[in-house]
Amino acid sequence: MRNHRNFWDRNAGRYDRFMRKDRAAYEEMYALIRPVVKAKTVLELATGTGLIAKHIVNAAAHIEATDASAEMILEAKRDNQSAKLHFSVQDMFRLPYADKSFDVVIVSNALHIVPQPEKALDEIRRVLKDGGVLIAPTFTHAGNSFSGKVKAFFMKLAGFPLHSKWASEEYLCFLRQNGWTVRKSAVLKASFPLTYAECVKMEV
Repeated sequence: MRNHRNFWDRNAGRYDRFMRKDRAAYEEMYALIRPVVKAKTVLELATGTGLIAKHIVNAAAHIEATDASAEMILEAKRDNQSAKLHFSVQDMFRLPYADKSFDVVIVSNALHIVPQPEKALDEIRRVLKDGGVLIAPTFTHAGNSFSGKVKAFFMKLAGFPLHSKWASEEYLCFLRQNGWTVRKSAVLKASFPLTYAECVKMEV
C-alpha cells in the first residue's frame, strides 16, 4: 500500500483539477447519495480531497471521511467548513472503529485500485450496522471504448494503481459474490463508465 500512498500523495494538489471533467457525473452521484445518507452517520473511505463528503454533508448527521494519503487529507481539510465533517488518515483494511458503528459506508472509485478488494469489503461489513447501506461507485474500465483503453494505458504508465478491471455487470457480480445485495445500480457517463452501486448486507 506504500506505493499507492506515494502516488496519491504526489498527486493530491492536482486531484480536484483532474476530476473537473467528470463534474456532471459526480453531480448525478451526489443526487443519488443524498437521500440515502439523510440524517445518518456516515463513513467514507478513500475520500481523496473530500469532494463527495463536502457535497453531501448537509444531508447527513455526521461524516467520518478517511483516506490512506496524508496529503489528500491535508487538501480535504483546507476548506472544510462543516462541524459535521471530520477528516482523518486511516487504512481501509484496518479501521479503528467499533463493530456496527455506521449507518452508511461510502467507498467511491477505490475498490478497483486496491489489492484484495474483498478484504476491504469484509472490513466495511464489520463497521456497518445491521441493515446498513454500502454505496460503492466505481469506474468500470473493462469493455471500455478504444479511447478509454488508451487513457487507461497512459494512466498506468504514469503510475496509476489499477488492480481490477471490471465491466459494469462484472463489478456488480463481484459485490454479490462477496455477500452484498445490490438494491440499486446505474451507469453514469464519465471519463470511464462510472457504475453506481447501492448495497445492503445479505443475511447470514
